[in-house]
Amino acid sequence: MQPDHYIELMRNKLDHELFVHSLGVAEAAADLAGRFGADPGKAYLSGIVHDYGKRFSGPELLKIAGQLGVSLDRITSREHRLLHAPVGSALINKELKISDPEILRAVANHTTGRPGMGRLERVVYLADYIEKGRDFPSVDKIRKAAREDLDRALLEAVEFAIRSVIERRLMLHPRSVAFRNELVEAQRNRTGDVFN
Repeated sequence: MQPDHYIELMRNKLDHELFVHSLGVAEAAADLAGRFGADPGKAYLSGIVHDYGKRFSGPELLKIAGQLGVSLDRITSREHRLLHAPVGSALINKELKISDPEILRAVANHTTGRPGMGRLERVVYLADYIEKGRDFPSVDKIRKAAREDLDRALLEAVEFAIRSVIERRLMLHPRSVAFRNELVEAQRNRTGDVFN
């Protein structure tokens, strides 16, 4: 895997803002991977390509999903902001010849999360929230948690995402809720209580 090749490819495929965001996610993912036991090279590459599908509109992504045989649930099909993750994963496999299943899963699940996510998926999911260009009310709290405890930071991130979806009156994906509940349950099993 040659990251420079993919960086140049993304520079030519994405608009400037999305390209800068992707670089930030790659850097944050590699840092988190080194800290929390994932492969930093895979994390960096996943971050670079995680928004590959975002250059297409919702209707275009639906069409591509049909062409590539990407199975979409009802909510993902209706909430176009979710489509770029699973369709982008299929596109990087087809067009960029990235076939590593860990990277493909990390890209496919970086918007909703899911229960049972592997370490690389978790790192990329969190990096998307804490990359240096992000600026939203609770980002500093999530970044602080990410320096200390991966699961705590993930819980902060997924709860922020859930609140944001509810406030905007969008459909909430059940995978996000299941991921949040898994994090809460793991914490209870570990300490007997939820994060304080």
